[in-house]
Amino acid sequence: MKNKLLFILLCAICSGLFAQSASGENPLPLKRVVIFASGLAFYEHSGSVNGDVSIALPFRLEAVNDALKTLVVNDSASANPSITYQSEQTLLQTLRSLKIDLSDNPSMAAILSRLRGAEVEISAPTPFTGKIAGVEQRWDTVSMRFELLLNTSQGIRLFNLDDVSSIKFLDPSIEADLNRALDLIAASRNSFTRDLNVNLPGRGSRNISLSYVIPSPVWKVSYRLDLSQGRPMFQGWAIIDNDSDVDWNNVELSLVAGRPVSFIQALYPPYYVTRPVLPLAIAGTAEAVTHEQSYIPHYFAGSESPAGVEGAAPPQFNDMIYLYGEMSKTANTANSARDSSNVTGGTIQTAAGSEAGGQFEFTIRNPVSLDRRMSAMLPLVESRIEARSLIIYSGSGRHPRLGAEITNTTGMKLPAGPITVYDGGIYAGDALIEFWNENEKRLISFGDDLSVTADTGETNTRTVSSVKISGGVMTINRTLTISKTYNFNNAGSASKTLLLEHAKTYSANLASPQAAEETESHYRFNVNLPAGRTASFTVNEQRPISESITLLSLRPETFLSYSTNQEIPANVRQALQRAVELKREADNASLAVRNIETQRNQLIADQDRIRRNLEAAGSQTQQGQEYLRRLVSLDEEIDALVPVLERANTSARAAQQAYENYLANLNL
Repeated sequence: MKNKLLFILLCAICSGLFAQSASGENPLPLKRVVIFASGLAFYEHSGSVNGDVSIALPFRLEAVNDALKTLVVNDSASANPSITYQSEQTLLQTLRSLKIDLSDNPSMAAILSRLRGAEVEISAPTPFTGKIAGVEQRWDTVSMRFELLLNTSQGIRLFNLDDVSSIKFLDPSIEADLNRALDLIAASRNSFTRDLNVNLPGRGSRNISLSYVIPSPVWKVSYRLDLSQGRPMFQGWAIIDNDSDVDWNNVELSLVAGRPVSFIQALYPPYYVTRPVLPLAIAGTAEAVTHEQSYIPHYFAGSESPAGVEGAAPPQFNDMIYLYGEMSKTANTANSARDSSNVTGGTIQTAAGSEAGGQFEFTIRNPVSLDRRMSAMLPLVESRIEARSLIIYSGSGRHPRLGAEITNTTGMKLPAGPITVYDGGIYAGDALIEFWNENEKRLISFGDDLSVTADTGETNTRTVSSVKISGGVMTINRTLTISKTYNFNNAGSASKTLLLEHAKTYSANLASPQAAEETESHYRFNVNLPAGRTASFTVNEQRPISESITLLSLRPETFLSYSTNQEIPANVRQALQRAVELKREADNASLAVRNIETQRNQLIADQDRIRRNLEAAGSQTQQGQEYLRRLVSLDEEIDALVPVLERANTSARAAQQAYENYLANLNL
């Protein structure tokens, strides 16, 4: 059961806080906003204050980490500034630490039960004073009721809490903790925002500023390009969103194009380091540990210390601040006299551009007012630029693309965005462009040219460029020529200039023709398409191919094919033909050895057969005597083959060695 008294107290406290918040006014209005293309925004508040001030800066919960990381306070008269805020665990832990615990949204009965022994004054409806002895639950015929046991001067009295109209704690510390708990609960009513309270003690009137960087929607850009005129008109608009909880009233607005490093670090939630629990000295001995040997780094041996090491000179602060420095480059002013067109020139006051470190900053010339949760489109750039109408073919597809070659002569670095193209007084199509540097030439395309058709064909040829023989290895270097032919049929009544984008082949080099320009992945060529005719254009690329062959492992027929290949130089063919001859001689010598060995083996086999017959017939018989004579004759023949076989082996070894030496010593 929730007691009506607690509800009344909460309402009173919350009403007071609401009134204070509504009447309080931030003495530092928002003066400057810088929106980055990386999803961040820089906010700067500035104004005049007097004496000690405390300024509450509200932030969404997801922006608190960035605010804590980037908040800068500029107050020359405050020597001891501080920033206080309620952390994620402040409410719960603080409520639990108070003498009256409201952390779990307790009922009045639970609050009184927790404060047994505390002295209170109640009105029920007669005033009574006493100490809380406890709270009991009792059931009647209808429902459960809570009764307060109060130890008064007349003894312990029992009071139905429904009959108690007021309760006052006589202990000032309990009363103070109750008010503090209610204040904390009321202050945390909005779970989506947190206040950073900037406390600036000081004297007298002075000017101060607070700045910070928080997440923000990225600013977008859209362009218009009119190709109808002699020198085309280019116009850009910036699209911004104020998603903050603060109205922008005459703020200085800047838009930054670039890609700075940015990250989120969890600075808002409390972080606790896990520590080991060590035994008391009287509880035993501590765990033994070892410590590594220390050493002196070599760069400390001398008198100089490197940057970033203790003892080194710190970097200059001005070197680290790269965004908010003075403007170093003024944008080129657009031509004031402009022809009438779809993109009207000379009537729009655009942003001023300047370098900002490694980025580019656009500053809106007039102060900007934009209500919270609203968006706006503001003029960013307007200038005549250099442009050339053409059609673009990127190597595939049935039709080339309508396009233009444009050069950024606006004097500004322009972020990526869509381009709406007008030509001949009407809408021609949409294009996209990436980040566009000053004086950089780019291609854009915004439609298909249906009057021109295209088809392609590809052929590959291989030619021997060089042959090298060394150490018995022949290396044949060939050139693979990849030829791609583009055929274009211009059915229109006017000649056209086509920019051909030919995709680069991996590990190949352009042979012909010479490219007008190239990108990381394409060669670009200018092709003239006469009216009503077909034009062909061939691009040749070459890629080296190398083949290594171990000559000793080649078969004779393979040797012969290389020695008769007309692509191979004549001196190499002659050397290979000589190698074929030596190989043939070595093979013939080896064949002679095998023939002699075959003859010798046949004689030995005949001997074995005759010996078996001799054993069967007996040596004393006439047949045996014949077998003996034949054995003697075979022995003589075998003995006669021994020197012949030795000479054949010697010749074979010499022929093989001559062949191997020839190949090993051949260098061409």
